[in-house]
Amino acid sequence: MPGNQQRNQTGRPERPNEPDSYDVVLVGGRVVDPERGLDETLNVGITGGRIAAISGEPLEGATVIDAAGLVVAPGFIDLHAHGQQLPAAWMQAFDGVTTALELESGLLPISDFYDAVAAEGRPINYGASAAWTYARIAEKEGMEPEGNLGWFQEAFSHDGWQNSLASDKEVERIVARVEQGLEEGGLGIGINAGYAPGYGRKEYHALAKLAAKHGVPTFTHIRYLSVQEPESGFEGLGELISLAASTGAQMHICHLNSVAGRDIDACAKLVTDAQERGVPITVEAYPYGACSSTVGAEIFRDKWLERWGVEDPSAMELNGKPLTQAEIDDLQENEPGTVVVMHFLCPDDPAKPMDAEMLDRSVLHPGAAIASDAMPWVRQDGTLIEGDVWPLPEDAFAHPRSAGCFSRFLAGWVREREALPLIEAIRKMSLIPAQILEEAVPQMRQKGRIQVGADADIVVFDLATVQDNATFTKPAQRSTGFQHVLVNGTPVIQYGQEILEARPGRPIRR
Repeated sequence: MPGNQQRNQTGRPERPNEPDSYDVVLVGGRVVDPERGLDETLNVGITGGRIAAISGEPLEGATVIDAAGLVVAPGFIDLHAHGQQLPAAWMQAFDGVTTALELESGLLPISDFYDAVAAEGRPINYGASAAWTYARIAEKEGMEPEGNLGWFQEAFSHDGWQNSLASDKEVERIVARVEQGLEEGGLGIGINAGYAPGYGRKEYHALAKLAAKHGVPTFTHIRYLSVQEPESGFEGLGELISLAASTGAQMHICHLNSVAGRDIDACAKLVTDAQERGVPITVEAYPYGACSSTVGAEIFRDKWLERWGVEDPSAMELNGKPLTQAEIDDLQENEPGTVVVMHFLCPDDPAKPMDAEMLDRSVLHPGAAIASDAMPWVRQDGTLIEGDVWPLPEDAFAHPRSAGCFSRFLAGWVREREALPLIEAIRKMSLIPAQILEEAVPQMRQKGRIQVGADADIVVFDLATVQDNATFTKPAQRSTGFQHVLVNGTPVIQYGQEILEARPGRPIRR
């Protein structure tokens, strides 16, 4: 490599290799850097948690890993990971995730979350946005937030926060709580609007103005999830687009596939038209036709079948068992925090070819990130599996996307169907998520790339064998094919085996 700085096709300085021997060397892998368009056989040297050299010439290092025949790519960045517990982090590491962020729902208090996770340690990087719903629950229900998902699940036994307007003074206090979360390092504003659809439009406008003031994104589960008008997903997207246009706030649309559902053609065109006109909005999707949420959420009440466009209550499952409407009613009355799975598309059913096409419209949306919406792992009685629990119990339950989202995308869309080239798939799983955040969060400028000076968050996998193994009935099955996963230069998976004492994950924080 030349000693002087050159600029690559991205306009970023091309840094020269750092001399000397390295801590870790990856030898002879298919190195893919989506930002530079790089896809060739090279060697990668790592020193002190950073990439120090990329070369076709031999490199020397203390630890040498043979990557011949394997893909060497930037670690995947999951913008939408609710499973912030230690076992959930290990499961995602086996899916190639090196950074898992809770951005859609978010958490409060932010400092409490970061302190608790740092004390426990993580194999992968972690972070969260400031949660609007937590602030709203605090004001409408008088419940002081706790920086964990269990507190949010318990809040579903109250409905005042879900379907009521806030007074001007309440809005001020809600915004103040969210702003405090931003000042404590929150990565943006989590606006879980679908869980509190009764909020006022001026309240949402106040949040958008707050995001613009601080230069951070919002991460929005839009107000409505319905294929029927009024109060449709199309309408909810229009609300978000109008606020992004009027305030200038960067606004991110969470899980376009479940937002749009069976109305994806109209919804995707609405989003594309706005993006082409320069409205600052971004998009993500996950490669499944089933969503997961608490059964007490408003999206599963009041003519929910018609609004989702599904035919039968059995589309909803609990621990892999289809439910009747009577069972759903009972859960909503007595255990509203119970997590369920609901199939709004059946993309694997050959009798429903249009469902696969509708899912493709979301997953392959130009510029869309892949994000899992990974749920936390629970026992059969619904309690969260937390602490130093690994491996997961065989009957542990979550949506299979919690274990196999990124492997499923690689196996299904890249290897089997060749729906997009490998480098574009890696772009959607690493670079695009980093770019969505990097203006507000400078740390992310060094992630999602295989470049000298970038963070050594790296996955080494076999494209011929990478596979998601989690199913809707047996979700606690880790993905396979990721031979090596390095986080900040430290292997957490080596030769397909976890290194349990490795906890190199660092906080991603403003």
